[in-house]
Amino acid sequence: QVQLVESGGGLVQAGGSLKLSCAASGSFDRFNYADWYRQTPGKQRELVAGISGGDSTTYADSVKGRFTISRDNAKNTVYLQMNSLKPEDTGFYHCNAEVWWPDGQTWNGWGQGTQVTVSS
Repeated sequence: QVQLVESGGGLVQAGGSLKLSCAASGSFDRFNYADWYRQTPGKQRELVAGISGGDSTTYADSVKGRFTISRDNAKNTVYLQMNSLKPEDTGFYHCNAEVWWPDGQTWNGWGQGTQVTVSS
């Protein structure tokens, strides 16, 4: 079964950078879409960044110009480069992705998440 595992979170000062990874286990042909979500106590879960099967990207207004989503199918990994971090970026980040096999089968799932804490 395909499994998504996030890593790269931690504690960082405002203005710093982190690069999150979402690695997929198992054998498959390629990623289709992949999204990064953020959960914060007292706030609704929000879509932070997404990348489509055609490699078009979308970002929440709050992170535009600071975050970059990308993927490397050879490494079965999706990334979120986070620059110029702000305290309001603090939250629990997790990925959602769909993968494809040559026979047309698909799988969609969520990773366990990684905590990002930005201090002022």
